[in-house]
Amino acid sequence: MRKIAVPLALVLALSACAKRPDAIVPTDIPMAAYTNYSCEQLAQELIKEQAALSAVSKQQHDAATGDAFGVFLIGVPMSSTFGGDKEGQVSVSKGKVQAIQSAIMSKGCNAPAAPTKVPGKSKP
Repeated sequence: MRKIAVPLALVLALSACAKRPDAIVPTDIPMAAYTNYSCEQLAQELIKEQAALSAVSKQQHDAATGDAFGVFLIGVPMSSTFGGDKEGQVSVSKGKVQAIQSAIMSKGCNAPAAPTKVPGKSKP
């Protein structure tokens, strides 16, 4: 029984870990929510939502890193256990960004420049 319980507990602990932000699927937000916006309003909304996505993605990244260390050190995903997982917020924010970008394209607006990457967070 003990031979089964330890691996099972490890698998359950690892499955409860927070996902990395890039592994989170966006929520389907209808573009229609933004079709009444002017091009200028869409640009402002996109910049605002990209900033929100960046902030919540950083929190999610920190939670995933914390979970990895927690599982390694004590066997418990600490961030997920104590509310640090922001997967839902990342998903909704990604969906909003996609919906705003779709509205910008459908209206033929000039999209604002994409935000720059956070220093030190670039991929090799």
